[in-house]
Amino acid sequence: MSRNTAEPGVEISVDRAKDTSVPHSPVKIIVVHAVFILAVLGAGSLLATSNLPGNWYQGLQKPWFTPPNGAFGPVWTGLYILIGWVGARKVLYGGERLLWLVQMGLNLLWSPVFFGSQAPVAGLVVVCGMLVTILVFIVREWRGDRLSALLFLPYAVWVSIASALNAAIVVLN
Repeated sequence: MSRNTAEPGVEISVDRAKDTSVPHSPVKIIVVHAVFILAVLGAGSLLATSNLPGNWYQGLQKPWFTPPNGAFGPVWTGLYILIGWVGARKVLYGGERLLWLVQMGLNLLWSPVFFGSQAPVAGLVVVCGMLVTILVFIVREWRGDRLSALLFLPYAVWVSIASALNAAIVVLN
């Protein structure tokens, strides 16, 4: 599948095997986006609330650049909306679906590994894998789906900070 534009703002899915263009209905586009955003938000929220930092995390030495605790919820909520939006675009228009799935799997794995298992070293492996996957996704989508690549830029910045924070926690503890 690749993307094509019939007119500005109207995207068409192109099935290369049949070489035909089939526009998606506005209802389908809205439903797919809503399902992806709600699924990503729901999964992220479920894992966050079932793997709370707790006393173990509070007792760790943290670097000076640790964001305030109150920043994590709002930032991840915004990022999960963007991640869900991009996931919907991959289903509707094609592109790097596998990379999207891999980064999502790593994203959902990090909290249970870092907080649930109280394993900062394993968490660092997961978050670094996630960051690499996000960056590769951005590079590969830059020409084919610039919007998806751009929507992943804030995610890449935040996961870079999370990677540095995780690495600092490993070093300091």
